[in-house]
Amino acid sequence: MLMRVIKIGGRVQSDSRLPEAIATAWRASHGAVCVIHGGGDEITTLQRALGHEPAFIGGRRVTAAADLDILRMALSGSSNKRLVSALLTAGVTALGLSGEDAALIMATRITPATLGHVGTPSSIRTSLLHTLLRDGYLPIISPVARSTDDGAPLNVNGDDAASAVAVAMSAADFLLVADVPGVLERGRVVASLDVDAARAMIADGTAAGGMVAKLDAAVHAVQCNVASVRIGGLDAITDLHAGTMITPVQVAA
Repeated sequence: MLMRVIKIGGRVQSDSRLPEAIATAWRASHGAVCVIHGGGDEITTLQRALGHEPAFIGGRRVTAAADLDILRMALSGSSNKRLVSALLTAGVTALGLSGEDAALIMATRITPATLGHVGTPSSIRTSLLHTLLRDGYLPIISPVARSTDDGAPLNVNGDDAASAVAVAMSAADFLLVADVPGVLERGRVVASLDVDAARAMIADGTAAGGMVAKLDAAVHAVQCNVASVRIGGLDAITDLHAGTMITPVQVAA
């Protein structure tokens, strides 16, 4: 059975082709799929409507205490349930939950002085995911996590959360779906990048913004022995050869 973990970026969620693409992947994998989603644009819209100007450091959102309920509303609320509803219509027994539910994603705070209530995954409750998959459900996961320190909600970057799930579930394929067809260099998709090349693209600014977080998450998964790690567009959900493959460091002959 091909266990797949698919991270869906916020902008991709508005594509009308998405539900059927996920449904096709779910059926082809005999139900062995977990989906983690973002929702950055929706969070930003809510923040600004409530008088909070968003800020980012290294592609990660600075999160004040006043932003936590906004995150829950945007990610665990509207984004999650909208995607679940669309998948149910496409014939998938989708079930929405957040990292807070049953302590699915536990996280520890990172640089609270600058990022605020932001965490990095420390553990994934795989038993819950295995139970849902065994019973025929497709987990649709919002990356709002639970703090290991005090149980408070933490904003975990969706790419980081998806990478942690892929590693914990021993996924055979981990795909980060973006609003571009892969990692771009001079406007063209790079077919494959080893870990060193991915880091170099971050260091020299070729990769910027949200792509930095995606490459970081992809590198983490590769280094934790996930067999296939890709960054691609919507077509990469059904085409296992599409997008940019992230590979281990090449060893000179």
